[in-house]
Amino acid sequence: MRKILLFVVILAVLLVTIAWIRYGGGRPYPDLSTAPILNAAEIEEVLAYPEPIGNVAVSAEGRIFFTVHPESRPQGNRLLEYVDGAAVPYPNLAQQLELFDTPLGIAIDRFERLWVIDHANHGMRTPALLCFDLRTGEVILNQKLPPHIAPGGSFLQDLQVSADGRIVIIADASFWRKTPAIVIYDTETGSTRRVLEGDQSVSAENYRIRAGSRDMSFFGGIFSLRGGIDGIALGPEWLYFGAISGSGLYRVRLTDLRNTTLPDAQLAARVERYATKPLSDGFSIDVDGNIYVTDVEHSSVHIVGPDRESRTLIRSPDIRWPDALSFGPDGWLYVADSALSELVLQSREHIESQGPYRIYRFRPGTDGVPGQ
Repeated sequence: MRKILLFVVILAVLLVTIAWIRYGGGRPYPDLSTAPILNAAEIEEVLAYPEPIGNVAVSAEGRIFFTVHPESRPQGNRLLEYVDGAAVPYPNLAQQLELFDTPLGIAIDRFERLWVIDHANHGMRTPALLCFDLRTGEVILNQKLPPHIAPGGSFLQDLQVSADGRIVIIADASFWRKTPAIVIYDTETGSTRRVLEGDQSVSAENYRIRAGSRDMSFFGGIFSLRGGIDGIALGPEWLYFGAISGSGLYRVRLTDLRNTTLPDAQLAARVERYATKPLSDGFSIDVDGNIYVTDVEHSSVHIVGPDRESRTLIRSPDIRWPDALSFGPDGWLYVADSALSELVLQSREHIESQGPYRIYRFRPGTDGVPGQ
């Protein structure tokens, strides 16, 4: 009996050690904050919703769409449009229950199509890429993604669409599998590729996120929230991207991503570290090529200009976890506050008690492409 107990104890210690090495630990990240360029008073509330908000996308006509964050385990609507002061299901609830599993990332392209990426509970079921025609409400794509593209443990959670509508670029943060990558879907051929898997540019570094007063570490530090590529921003020539738990803002040419004959090693060699960034979630880009990066530890949004320096653009203690960014018309930049630190491994009662959850907006002083 003693030998059995000793074996169980040794096995438990071994398993905990392996889990800590793979998922735990992490060191604090330096604060990259500077004096904010804009005053916090320039931020205005757009909407409040009782459930946690995931991503936001605003069309060129000012239509506002948002997802309910899947970490809150929603039982009803997953995707909504804000219409005349009320959040309206899009599409209706019956269709959502048929179409969706755990959608999170959304984007609107220049052809008035709303794209939705559904990670299907970290790839444990069947992830899908969906597209809606905003003029008709018709579902024009419901593309299931096979296991070699979205394996178990993947986390497809952010996406952007090229200006010509030809390719959709999806970020796989891979919190559990630890093999982050970029997924590319060709809208004309229906083909899907997975590139840069495990490359340094898409991978998490050994940093521990602290949001507000809470370290994003759990079970005595055995698990820390560390994810790979999260935010992506797509300009006319470059894709900008970075890991949620990474120090680097990277970029790669869109032409190289489009090149299906380019070996992955050669593609990786063409990736450039563009700047140093805060621990981040959402990205966006304006028409002048400035990159916007959320700072999840300091309730702020940074801007990286042509000099490649990251500066605090605006900061507000009201924003608990600045998640997704989306430009809308008239130069407004929208910020979804998911308050993610209130969701992870929390009870439904706790999540409900921390509501409402909000979307904000401000004008950075230049225009971007609505919906992205």
